[in-house]
Amino acid sequence: MLPNEPLLSVRRLSKRFGGFVALDNVSIDVSEGSITGIIGPNGAGKSTLFDVISGALKPTSGHVRLHGKDITGLPPHQLFSRGILRTFQIPHEFPSLSVQDNLMMVPNGQIGETLWNCWFRRGKIARQEQEIAEKACEVMEFLTLSHLANEAAGNLSGGQKKLLELGRTMMVNPSLVFIDEAGAGVNQTLLRTVGDAIQRLNEERNCTFVLIEHDFAFVSRLCDPVIVLAEGQVLTHGTADNIRRDNRVIEAYLGQRAAKLGDGDTEL
Repeated sequence: MLPNEPLLSVRRLSKRFGGFVALDNVSIDVSEGSITGIIGPNGAGKSTLFDVISGALKPTSGHVRLHGKDITGLPPHQLFSRGILRTFQIPHEFPSLSVQDNLMMVPNGQIGETLWNCWFRRGKIARQEQEIAEKACEVMEFLTLSHLANEAAGNLSGGQKKLLELGRTMMVNPSLVFIDEAGAGVNQTLLRTVGDAIQRLNEERNCTFVLIEHDFAFVSRLCDPVIVLAEGQVLTHGTADNIRRDNRVIEAYLGQRAAKLGDGDTEL
């Protein structure tokens, strides 16, 4: 990556479903070490943008580059190996497994996954499993989930599942994490815990985040810059304060609720 080159560069990205244009020549940059927020009304193209960048969908046109290298259209498992991870609005935990086991399943290339190694490399498997278990314990402590280590993941609350999703990304030390609506179905107390964890990971481990979120107070607290999508296009970008006062955003997004936004209305 060249000096001053963004960690992630998206250029003229478009995605069409038949005659419907979900993304229309979207260009954004994500700087290394930043927490970038993406907001916009329902149907603006936010999740589609995540899907295309993270390899779940192939773009109709355009390019995505990571560290200056083209990753356009690569499948999720190849992006995973490059340090790109994504969480979902609805968590994808293994409900019958414990919290700790959900975390321990994440690291790729575990030597116990092959029959040959299970027979002939048991000592090495045991050592690796111990290392992964220690990593899982560290992650649970970081996210205040240690008391739920043996709880089935399916029994967790919505906020706890979001923390577990974040914990799964921590098991592989990612360079870039996409988080789709951390606040969906989460009470304010746990949302603060999720926000604290994201901020600490950013500050202490230099992890770069891109967040889709409707709670503008959450976005304002964490994100700089904030990018606004509307009708599949980038409407504007800037600081949260500037976005709040932008008449284009007010017209496209906030409407009659704009006056309330600065007076306790936190959800866009």
